[in-house]
Amino acid sequence: MIYLTGMRPSKRLDGKVIWITGASSGIGEALAYALRARGARLVLSARRLDRLNDVRERCGGEGVSLLPLDVASGEPAAPIVRAAAAAFGSIDVLVNNAGVSQRSRAVETDPAVVRSIMSTNFFGPVWLSTELVRYWRERRSAGQIVVVTSAVGKLATPLRSAYSASKHAAHGYFNALRAEVARDGIGVLLVVPGYVRTEISFAALNGDGTRHGVLDPGQARGIRPADAAERIARAIESGKKEISVGLDVRTSVALALAWLAPPLLRKALERARVT
Repeated sequence: MIYLTGMRPSKRLDGKVIWITGASSGIGEALAYALRARGARLVLSARRLDRLNDVRERCGGEGVSLLPLDVASGEPAAPIVRAAAAAFGSIDVLVNNAGVSQRSRAVETDPAVVRSIMSTNFFGPVWLSTELVRYWRERRSAGQIVVVTSAVGKLATPLRSAYSASKHAAHGYFNALRAEVARDGIGVLLVVPGYVRTEISFAALNGDGTRHGVLDPGQARGIRPADAAERIARAIESGKKEISVGLDVRTSVALALAWLAPPLLRKALERARVT
């Protein structure tokens, strides 16, 4: 089993069943290692079964089940949730990590690309999470939903119109869901990444639906996925409601301006050079 830090991992998640989407790379992959090191049993989902097999091997093989899944497929969620729960008899935590970004101006983005981004980043997590809430309620079980969003879920930047819309929608939906399910013992954690060194800019969609295929400068300067995963794992353990990871100074200032001085932020974004 891979341990990605020199610290001895906590065992507060020992035996818990955690389902991670987008687990074949980036934050999802690193989170699989961090959570398995804490004794959690994992259900790993992504579209690429070969990559999932690699992650399972690096986790040590045991205690890891694979459920290939495209969260944007629109398939009924109930059979998928039952299949995930069948691996170890239950699901304690769902980590909605699968996502796709964008690198195109709004007027140059095909509507099909907008729909694809919304399906992956918003509708997929919504369908899985709400079906899992029904599953927990039927069994009178507690649980936790984790949603990996983005700093652009709090502020909107050029070249990210659909991506930003999907993440703003996720914040609105899951903040509301948290309030609705609190009495059921179900928690909701929103994770707000800034810059993490993942493949997200490579896989981002251009306006015509092709892959961006470039590592953005901000992404290159970002924190390691392993460091982000450790912070997320600790937040899951402690039942936090929202955390940020990998925010650089500029993003932190922009978020502060969004709260304190929105007109200043709007002017800054109109002049900003975004890649």
